Amino acid sequence: MINVGIIGCGNISTTYMQLAPMFAGFNITACGDLNSEAADQQAREFNCRSCSVTDLLADSSIDLILNLTTPSVHFDVSAQILSAGKHVYSEKPFVLSLTEGQALQKLATANGVRIGSAPDTFLGGAHQAARQCIDSGDVGDIVGGSCCFQTHGMEGWHPNPDFFFKTGGGPVLDMGPYYVSNLVQFLGPVARVVALSGRPRATRTITSEPRAGETIAVEIDTSVRSILEFSSGAQVSFAASWDVRTHEHNHMELYGSKKTLYVPDPNRFGEEVRCSDMESETIISPLQVLGKANFEDNDGTMIANYRGVGLADMVAGIQHDRPHRCNGELALHVIDTLTSLLKSAESGEFVTLKTTCERPAALNENEARKLMA
Repeated sequence: MINVGIIGCGNISTTYMQLAPMFAGFNITACGDLNSEAADQQAREFNCRSCSVTDLLADSSIDLILNLTTPSVHFDVSAQILSAGKHVYSEKPFVLSLTEGQALQKLATANGVRIGSAPDTFLGGAHQAARQCIDSGDVGDIVGGSCCFQTHGMEGWHPNPDFFFKTGGGPVLDMGPYYVSNLVQFLGPVARVVALSGRPRATRTITSEPRAGETIAVEIDTSVRSILEFSSGAQVSFAASWDVRTHEHNHMELYGSKKTLYVPDPNRFGEEVRCSDMESETIISPLQVLGKANFEDNDGTMIANYRGVGLADMVAGIQHDRPHRCNGELALHVIDTLTSLLKSAESGEFVTLKTTCERPAALNENEARKLMA
């Protein structure tokens, strides 16, 4: 077993700690946060040890640390973890610039440790079922597609939404990793991008508790519309916005030379995939190991939720000396893509990516089953 520590005991840490017992190969044994009360509370609830960040980094019994801090400090915290000789698995976005990501890669190599990063939703049963449709040739060559993430914003549900509207936030860096990671696992690396962006509102009013009524400043663009050109030649549009009340676009559509593939929410693990030609439509159920409903969502519906499977796959990769799927190379290419979108929106010009990566290996039912406790 690999012992895992957590730095950052905010909202997302609850999800990781709650779902960790589903997976094989690791135990979460300690957690730390600059807010010691937050760490103490999580430690009590999930039966692990609370300690300072300094002590966590120095603990020789801990092999890997989950970096669940806010995006603005992802680089600094991950650098400390790698410098301490420990593997790091970071929440998304991995870092906020290509330079930061490259610096972490050098640190990992120098210290003989690995980098992993969320999102791991592309390993879910729905997206791996879609991957099988593509890899089998059933839909033909993917020539184009469209992706759409559009909501009214984070201030309506998140208890502390401020950082979403500051540098390092925004819909592209917050939600883009789900979409682009999935696209890369389907189509391979991105070659170049072009985008436009806007900021319709200078302030936002929080409507969620406990801070309902507070006003926060918007420091980043909240709507970005872009086109991604892949090395394969496929061209995919991607809209990311926190300025839309309602719409009727699908999350993801991929246009093959034989059929169109309708892919469900990249931020979810389950749901049905649809595959359609001009005459008929086939409904494809998600693969069951990571696609079966197992978790009650906030609205009471049962969904598939397997957050942490990317960490489990990384642990298995370490234990069996094989590449892990949510790896640093993929995470860096995704960040290169997303930051290039923002640069293009600012300059009004196409931006050619500086990185590339391999498609992460597909995950079939048998391999997925080995990752489960």
